[in-house]
Amino acid sequence: MSNNWFKFKRFTVNQEDCAMKVGTDGVLLGAWADIPQGCSVLDIGTGTGLIALMAAQKGAGSVTAVEVDVAASVRAASNVAVSEWADRIAVINCDIADYHPDTKYDRILSNPPYFRDALRSPDYGRNLARHNDSLSYETLIGCSASMLADNGTLSVVLPYDEVEEFVRRAQTGGLYMSKRTDVMTSRCNNPKRSLLTFSSVVVQPVTDVLRMRDDTGEETSDYINLVKDFYLRF
Repeated sequence: MSNNWFKFKRFTVNQEDCAMKVGTDGVLLGAWADIPQGCSVLDIGTGTGLIALMAAQKGAGSVTAVEVDVAASVRAASNVAVSEWADRIAVINCDIADYHPDTKYDRILSNPPYFRDALRSPDYGRNLARHNDSLSYETLIGCSASMLADNGTLSVVLPYDEVEEFVRRAQTGGLYMSKRTDVMTSRCNNPKRSLLTFSSVVVQPVTDVLRMRDDTGEETSDYINLVKDFYLRF
């Protein structure tokens, strides 16, 4: 996934100049998140524009993709411009804390940076994309809570070992987990990632596990069914 171009079934992502390339985390979130037909979506930290494009393909009526890094936002805008949903996606270059929309969103999605107190790269853009001092959990949660419409939801993808901390901070911010899918690369591995959905309503969370590969190393039917509308190989 390190090439400058990544082709999906209905769109192509040019990831040149983007610190974080197209990866499994973003694809999983975009495929997994519930996107009702015609809903409004906010993609926080859009990067290449991948998740915004996936949301539009799934039927979102409008998508706002916010990106703090200038080079990434320019690339995302160019990816959107050549897609079939250019009239439905707006890319905005700003810090989400400085974004003050006139409307609320039905769905907010984010593949946030998650490294805390870790060694920095000399690449400024990569630090923005990977270290959460550029988008703290408190900022993501607080902005999402203020921008969600009634019955709206926030969906994120996180490392498995970050879930407890994020859930705790979300509860403090008035958002409560309603759905969780732990992602395992194979049956014998521990979960590596978790897909989480939050809302302002306290409910008993629905939880499950997604295994990407079986004991033989083959991709599972559950994983294929999740991503088959996007990946060319399925």
